[in-house]
Amino acid sequence: MDADTALELVKKGAALLFLDVPQHTLLGIDTQMFSVGPNFKGIKMIPPGPHFIYYSSSNRGGSEFSPMIGFFVDLNPSEVIVRKWNIQEERLVKVPEEEEERYAQAVRSLEFDKYLGPYTLSQFGEWKTLSNYITKSVVERIEPIGADISVIHEPDVLENGPKTAMEEALSEQLRNANIPQSDDTLKKRGCYYTKIPRLIKKKGAISQDLTSLNLDKTSLLESLLVKDYGGNEDLLLGELQFAFIAFLMGQSLEAFFQWKAIVSLLFGCTDAPLHSRSRLFTKFMKVLYNQLKYALHKGQTDNNAGAKGPLTLLDDSFLSADSFLQHLCKEFFSLVLEAPVVDGDLLTWTRSLKELLETSLGWVFQQNNGDGVFYEEDDEFAPVVVMTDE
Repeated sequence: MDADTALELVKKGAALLFLDVPQHTLLGIDTQMFSVGPNFKGIKMIPPGPHFIYYSSSNRGGSEFSPMIGFFVDLNPSEVIVRKWNIQEERLVKVPEEEEERYAQAVRSLEFDKYLGPYTLSQFGEWKTLSNYITKSVVERIEPIGADISVIHEPDVLENGPKTAMEEALSEQLRNANIPQSDDTLKKRGCYYTKIPRLIKKKGAISQDLTSLNLDKTSLLESLLVKDYGGNEDLLLGELQFAFIAFLMGQSLEAFFQWKAIVSLLFGCTDAPLHSRSRLFTKFMKVLYNQLKYALHKGQTDNNAGAKGPLTLLDDSFLSADSFLQHLCKEFFSLVLEAPVVDGDLLTWTRSLKELLETSLGWVFQQNNGDGVFYEEDDEFAPVVVMTDE
């Protein structure tokens, strides 16, 4: 990149100025993470739009890390956001408005330029595939103004309701993580995620109807789209992406449960993907494909234990062969791939997701025995096919 192009990107791009951040602090923006050095003051050349900032402070030697803290921002061209490290709270806090404007002007005048690392533009495309439905309105709708997303503020998330084996492991990991208890002045409100019922209840409905409603969650999906999303499918997908990013990068347990709830809701629909909402489900398959592709790639390439932080949420149990995701995918793949009529784009992305999981994780969903009978290779309930002499 020549000097003139770089200067233009610096002037038009947004910037983050972080003051007094201790050395060895892990700091990330979007899919990029690095360790803070002695001359680090922030990041420049950031493309406008939504971004996720997350960080974890360390001990003096950089060998132990505190729980991750993160927040979303929606940046305008040439905007400068200033945060200062608070030693007592061990987090980044806002500075007074006058002070922020003074620092912002200094950044625009290039006074801090040599202390600002460039945003890696080659990774921006990857970030867009994970966040293309996240808009300013999505962020404002879910994230309280000025609040941090952190497991520090989520001590009771795993205390209510049934848990899978993975969630039990996360609960134990959380209890053993030595997370400090915040006093009342530091407690932040949780994110305003949409409440998604695990079971559908309808007053006056007979048990047979309730069973049907819970076997096909299309009616629940339609109700939520109207009541909570104003009929806008993309807002639902934006919340799905918000939760995934806050879960995987920000290590929020609350976000994991919201991501799981939305995925379970959509995979629990049998009528909508084949009829009324095929376009939504095509987009959902593409979103989920990009999320799992990124998660799998991250798990294979990120060998730095410190960079993963104190709670590694994407552990083996999350993508194990008996995970909730595997069971949901199995049912949905059968629904779409065996349907007599299905939207072509939905079929393509369903096949792509199935292939990704089969090749990357070795998951086996179905096997065709050549006679039109499908069964799972290790399924004890698979039909026994007896060949006759006829």
